[in-house]
Amino acid sequence: MRTLPTAALAALLASVSMAQAETVTVTLVNGHPPVFRWVKHLQESFVPAVNKALEGTDTKIEWKQQYGGSLAKVGEELEAVQEGIADIALVPTIFEPSKMPLQNVTYYTPFVSTDPSLVTQAVEEVQKKVPAMMKAWDDNDVVYLGGGFGLDDYLLFTKFPVKSVDDLKGRKIGTPGPSINWMKGTGAVGVAGNLTEYYNALQTGLYDGVVTFATAALPAKIQEVAPHITRVGYGAQYSGGIAANKEWYEEQPDQVKKALEAGAKAFQTAYHDDLRKATAATLAELAAKGGTINPDSDALRSAYANAVEDPTKGWVAELEKQKLPARDVLQAYMQTLRAAGATPARDWGKN
Repeated sequence: MRTLPTAALAALLASVSMAQAETVTVTLVNGHPPVFRWVKHLQESFVPAVNKALEGTDTKIEWKQQYGGSLAKVGEELEAVQEGIADIALVPTIFEPSKMPLQNVTYYTPFVSTDPSLVTQAVEEVQKKVPAMMKAWDDNDVVYLGGGFGLDDYLLFTKFPVKSVDDLKGRKIGTPGPSINWMKGTGAVGVAGNLTEYYNALQTGLYDGVVTFATAALPAKIQEVAPHITRVGYGAQYSGGIAANKEWYEEQPDQVKKALEAGAKAFQTAYHDDLRKATAATLAELAAKGGTINPDSDALRSAYANAVEDPTKGWVAELEKQKLPARDVLQAYMQTLRAAGATPARDWGKN
């Protein structure tokens, strides 16, 4: 019997292995363009980490990355995954107040902490403790993979200087999602919006100011049209995480599931490390490119925090009507943050 040379045999075995290898096509979406940090880290952290985790297995992934509204607009990511239009999405829960209301606890508790990593970790801990929070993902036919990401301290960008809460009276302020509640009690008029709209809305006079965070304001060039930047202390916010279509996910082999979870973990770590390094530099760059940063004012922060109508009252009442444990989530979140060293300006839920 004739035997193949060693090199030929190795080549044959390799070709058989390649023939048996499975390629999984994954459509990954987010409504924002790659200029924003969370999308950048989908490309630079999540995808490479998943690929690395699959090295040496018989599976590889062919990625179809769809960002900037090419497949799902901002706020449509959850529905895109739920309906199978996409397989995986970075879901900004801030834009899902009706479907993911408990995940939005941070937007009803401003003036708590300016540390995005601390805030995100607190929400992730509470999410593990309160079954209703994980059930919300399941109820929307998606599987939460991890990758919780936070946003740096929200700032007030205005066309006019802000020295006191009175300066906001009658002003139209663009706000994302439930943070519109931060305007109640101040005299300002909150207008729902998002980063993709802010520049034009400010330029055309639809808004007198907007609420956003430094690391998003810079690439969006918000300081060009709203140069007065006030560090009110709204705080860092939990913004969402990475989720997969449930039916699609359950069909995947264990090695793919483990790789996706590893990728989500790598994304969360890399994103927050990058965010922490970037925040201070971003504030300096905003000033260098036309922004005027108002001096920090504990008096303004305290006056503003005390002027705001307690957003948690209506939030808790409304969700308890839906049999959702909002009060438990609120109390657990505040306790977790205080235990981690946060010093809230108001003790939400007890005012």
